[in-house]
Amino acid sequence: MAITYKDAGVDIDAGNMAVEKMKSYVKKTFRPEVLTDLGSFAGLFALDTKKYKEPVLIAGTDGVGTKLRVAMLLDKHDTIGIDAVAMCVNDILVQGAEPLFFLDYVAVGKLKPDKVATIVKGVAEGCLQSNCSLIGGETAEMPGFYGEDEYDIAGFAVGVAEKSKIINGSGLTEGDVLIGLPSTGLHSNGYSLARRILLENEKNAQTYVEELGMTVGEAMLVPTRIYVKDVMPLFEKVDIKGMCHITGGGLIENLPRVFPKGIAVKIDTKTWQKPPIFDFMQKIGEVQDDEMYRVFNMGVGFVIMVKPSDADTVLQACPDAFVMGKFVKATDDKTVKIY
Repeated sequence: MAITYKDAGVDIDAGNMAVEKMKSYVKKTFRPEVLTDLGSFAGLFALDTKKYKEPVLIAGTDGVGTKLRVAMLLDKHDTIGIDAVAMCVNDILVQGAEPLFFLDYVAVGKLKPDKVATIVKGVAEGCLQSNCSLIGGETAEMPGFYGEDEYDIAGFAVGVAEKSKIINGSGLTEGDVLIGLPSTGLHSNGYSLARRILLENEKNAQTYVEELGMTVGEAMLVPTRIYVKDVMPLFEKVDIKGMCHITGGGLIENLPRVFPKGIAVKIDTKTWQKPPIFDFMQKIGEVQDDEMYRVFNMGVGFVIMVKPSDADTVLQACPDAFVMGKFVKATDDKTVKIY
């Protein structure tokens, strides 16, 4: 008896069906610059070079990490794609880039068309939130490598910025201020620790917690906030000196990536209200403050750094923003001082 690819675990017809199911979601993300349809060997995007004197392409790639384990545990896959897009577009936004397009990669143990289409629907939603086009991607069925209900998702975003307007933090000085934009929760970082604390018993995912206002699993799956539409209008209003996307490493590890040597930041944690999952998790896990602030975003998802005279303009444009600290002269090796 002849053996087929399907006998080996790869269903080509299911793959074709998945593409058909996701097409309507993907097409909603297309900007006028997109030249290809879904299913081509490569995605084509016509950059409008007339808008720029010296256009610079800025790219970022990332995955979702072990947050996927929570999605698989709850069998909820409609928002994990938002996380995949958010991790990439927020990163390139830091340099002053306008996100243009995104490509995703989804690898599954068994290709289930409805499930894959639901994942990609989340990717498309993330692209709509960041005004970038989902111009292609790859769905790989990998039996024997992933379990039947397991999958992974990653992707990359490409954006563009005027060379003279690239934001790199080099001009930051003592006295400049840091303005925070709230996170929606854990976002997509620190989940190995979060799962260790909250999901040692997987049944806890279904437990409703009054102080969270939802189940533990639901709180862990709140999608990462995308900051593109909040921040991009500021490019024409103020001189942004630096920005930071608070990902793995939290405030302690991420902020120093942006500013030059010789200065430090003083952060006043009383200036914002943390989503309740952080206090809940710290209490349950008996985690020290320093560890919390070097693993999680602690309620701050994105930071904008400006001179003091520009702070009010940022706060008016972003109603939920807050001044969270300022730059001071460095007096020791501790570049992030949290109070």
